[in-house]
Amino acid sequence: MASKDFIIKHMNADHQESLILFLQAYCGITSSQAKNAQMEEITTSNVIITANGTRYSIPIDPVMKDYSEARGRMVAMHKESLKRLGRSEFTLTEYRAPRGLHAVIFGLCFLLYVTCFMRSSLRPGSALYENLGLQRIPWLPRFVYIIQPYVVAIHIIETTALAVTMLKPLNVPVLSGLWCKWIASCFVEGYGSFARIKEFVKEQKVKKNGKRH
Repeated sequence: MASKDFIIKHMNADHQESLILFLQAYCGITSSQAKNAQMEEITTSNVIITANGTRYSIPIDPVMKDYSEARGRMVAMHKESLKRLGRSEFTLTEYRAPRGLHAVIFGLCFLLYVTCFMRSSLRPGSALYENLGLQRIPWLPRFVYIIQPYVVAIHIIETTALAVTMLKPLNVPVLSGLWCKWIASCFVEGYGSFARIKEFVKEQKVKKNGKRH
């Protein structure tokens, strides 16, 4: 049976992230306030955690019969903390650049953005219009001219959604390098960013399930 001292040492050495989550979810403090969290004490009814000189008590409900239940309870509290905070059990740790069809769409959207700053080039008589032979397909520059504002507006909405529904739950710090890469990518290409993040999460789930077997 696990001893109290072993549980405390194990949580502090290997599961500090869980302790930080406990403080955020059960005590309502911020991640910066919960930084450097350490389990000070555990009883069958409470977990005592200290962070930045402040002591917090989190009840264990229902009360444990003995410390052999501690591992299961800590796992359950970790999952409940993620649920309360609206966070995923996985953390997005990398940026994946667009490839294949995603790269083609990215390139086309990027060109569309470039022409936003030189919309006159899409009109007959401009150097770009004449040099690219757009007079042979006059419907194309007219179509691009019309859809530009709508595409930009849609991508702004998609980028906001990515930040709120994907990056935040997957624990990507706001304004970090990784956050900025995904935000910039989504602003240009739109949905492709969502698809690659979903692919990452799917891979992490497969890895996790594989370790269980």
